[in-house]
Amino acid sequence: MSSPADSRAATRRIALDGLLVAVALVLSIVERWIPLELLVPVPGIKLGLANVATLFALFRLPLMDTVLLVLVRSLLLGAITGPTSMLFSLTGGLLALLAMRLLRPLHGRVLSLYGISMAGAAAHNTGQVAVASLLLGNAGLLSVYLPMLLLVGIGTGILTGAAAIPVLRRLRAPQPPFPWEP
Repeated sequence: MSSPADSRAATRRIALDGLLVAVALVLSIVERWIPLELLVPVPGIKLGLANVATLFALFRLPLMDTVLLVLVRSLLLGAITGPTSMLFSLTGGLLALLAMRLLRPLHGRVLSLYGISMAGAAAHNTGQVAVASLLLGNAGLLSVYLPMLLLVGIGTGILTGAAAIPVLRRLRAPQPPFPWEP
């Protein structure tokens, strides 16, 4: 039987995870309204605003919560925008999370949050172009379209990192050890 403190911790965890999914989903939808192609003539580019929620979760919550955040956001976004969009979101989001998770131990010593965010943007773009290449049966996209997206990803990664810094500074979440982890 669980104690009231355990129940409160579990409720808090579920509420925080749900809030982060909602914020990431709203940011994903809002960024679709920003006509970034007018400034940078690269089709399909986005700022990656949902990555602010992912970065917060990556630095403040257990890894499984962060993975679930990316999965649930991508699935819900796919329910709104369609299965192709979901496939792009899932692949890009999971690759970005993998890259950022692998680099997280270097934070503060070798890499700043900007560097980790840029790596996430590069991984996200790589995943999306790989999916596009598979769907279109055109491996040439990797050599033609990916370099442009990687250059744009430097800028969007910097902007996303800049947006995540004040969020991480001001918002606190339970610090390890988490009451719901062994």
